[in-house]
Amino acid sequence: MERLLENCAYSALSALNAQIGGADRVELCSGMAEGGTTPSYGEIVAARKVLTSARLHVIIRPRGGDFLYDDIELEAMLNDIKMAKSIGADGIVLGCLTADGSIDTANLKILLKAAEGMSTTFHRAFDVCNDPLEALETIINLGFDRILTSGQQPDAEHGIPLLRQLVERAAGRIIIMPGCGINANNILRIALETGATEFHSSAKRIMASRMTYHNEAVSMGDKGTDEYTRTITDPDKIRQLKSIISNIKNL
Repeated sequence: MERLLENCAYSALSALNAQIGGADRVELCSGMAEGGTTPSYGEIVAARKVLTSARLHVIIRPRGGDFLYDDIELEAMLNDIKMAKSIGADGIVLGCLTADGSIDTANLKILLKAAEGMSTTFHRAFDVCNDPLEALETIINLGFDRILTSGQQPDAEHGIPLLRQLVERAAGRIIIMPGCGINANNILRIALETGATEFHSSAKRIMASRMTYHNEAVSMGDKGTDEYTRTITDPDKIRQLKSIISNIKNL
């Protein structure tokens, strides 16, 4: 049984690092502090250029916060799907809910139509829907290829009970991909106890700025933001995660 590793990358550099480490797929995002938003045209182009073996999926999320979108936001999402498709992204990652926490089938049908021919992942909007088992069936019927979820818990390790239930209910009709907080210390347990075959991890580390001059009195982001470090994907962590899931068959 082949098990795949997806990296949540917040830059083309991180995407490249994920590929170097052996990741099978990259979910390219911007807006780390918001949990992932649509990356820029330039970032997608750069990631597409460096990814020669790992597949490229692009998150389609116009803002942080909830997943109830108005008509202006939905138009932006539609245009971003078309843009990602034109650049050559292999897939998209998206999700929409109605005000009562149900899956927004009407708008998702429109967005999925624009994404025809691409792989599709329903993202962690699933983790704040009102009925995960009903949502599972709805998402399957919409034609999504996979669901990224922490099992409606703060992280995938705590979400193991629901993740296992989702994998069983899905019965091969859709991929259930655990994500959030997955690392080398827990990926084996999550894999064995859920039966999942795809896994999502940021596998990140802090990289110091190459700037030699620092003005610590000024911050471009929220107060207290460290402007002289950034978070990137660590290829060694990817390599370790990939090794663990690749060797499960040998245990």
